[in-house]
Amino acid sequence: MDHNQRGVQFLQEGNLEEAAKAFNEAINENPRDPAAYINFGHVLSELGETDKALKFYQRAIEIDENAAAAYYSAGNLYFSNDRFQQAKKMFEEAMKRGMETSDNYFMLGLTLMNLEQGKFALAYLQRSVELNGTDAEARFQYGLCLAQLELLDQAMEQFEKCLEIDPNHSDAYYNLGVSYAFKEQADKAIDMFNKALEIQPDHLLAGHAKQLIEANQ
Repeated sequence: MDHNQRGVQFLQEGNLEEAAKAFNEAINENPRDPAAYINFGHVLSELGETDKALKFYQRAIEIDENAAAAYYSAGNLYFSNDRFQQAKKMFEEAMKRGMETSDNYFMLGLTLMNLEQGKFALAYLQRSVELNGTDAEARFQYGLCLAQLELLDQAMEQFEKCLEIDPNHSDAYYNLGVSYAFKEQADKAIDMFNKALEIQPDHLLAGHAKQLIEANQ
């Protein structure tokens, strides 16, 4: 097992100190190996050292401009720090370099939704669920995007598929409730809100929506 492999094992075990040592050894042994810099970036990311992690991802890109994993990893860091324009650029760069994974499509779609570009996000979220139909959160976000574009029937279909995968997804129940409310099916809406509240008793949106409908019945 080489230094990178040992480091990945330590990282998966949550042993960040040993992981950092292993990746540092990998860099010293082969300073032109982009994977070692990407992996060290992951350790720094886990430690909350965002700026340092980004420097390691950038170093990997300087060594190999086609290191798609470095762009994707940088995109995730930018996204988690609400730097959505920079995240968008990184996910697009990863895609240009061959990273056509469900995760990359999902993150690009989610980034575009945060940039209020739902029409552009839709195709990426759709592709994400095509590539991985068992990802409940991808189904949910795809449904949200459809709902925001007023494609209600298609949105409800995705919320239901999300719940088939994850029966405890309270937000999927809540959004189904909202969809039924829009369709003026109050009883079904209340039933969905109740299910959301059973799973998450402090779901304020579901509680408020239920009260509103009951007050108007």
